[in-house]
Amino acid sequence: MNKVVLMGRLTRDPEVRYTQTNNTLVASFSLAVNRRFVKQGEERQADFINIVAWSKTGEFCSKYFKKGQQVGIIGRIQTRNWEDENKVKHYITEVVAEEAYFADSKRDGEASSDFANTFGNSVSESSEFAVSSEDDLPF
Repeated sequence: MNKVVLMGRLTRDPEVRYTQTNNTLVASFSLAVNRRFVKQGEERQADFINIVAWSKTGEFCSKYFKKGQQVGIIGRIQTRNWEDENKVKHYITEVVAEEAYFADSKRDGEASSDFANTFGNSVSESSEFAVSSEDDLPF
C-alpha cells in the first residue's frame, strides 16, 4: 500500500503548467512539514516535500492555495528518473496529491475565507454541536 498523509505549510505559490500531449493541468508546490520531535536545545526541523497535483485537484490547489498557508494532502509517493541532454541521470521523489484540504483556521487563512465567500459556509458558526472551552469533554 502506498498512502501518504501530510500537513504542512506551502513554501511557495503552486506553479501551474500543462502537459504537451493532452493539455492536462499540473500544479506543483512544496510543503514544509514539521518533524514530530524537537531535540533539546535545537530549533524544530522541517522536511521540504515536493507535491504534484493533476487535473481537478491541481486546479483546486492552484486557485486556493497560497505561500505560507497550512494545508493537508493525501496522496502517494512516486519516484521518477530521467537523463538530461548531457547524459546526467536525475532522480526525484515526490507526492502525487489525490486529495487536498485547507488546514488553517478561518482566522489564520485568508484563502479559507475567500473559499467560504465563493462557495458559502456549509457549517454555521453557531452550530448546536459547537464546544466552548468551559465544556467537559469525554476524552
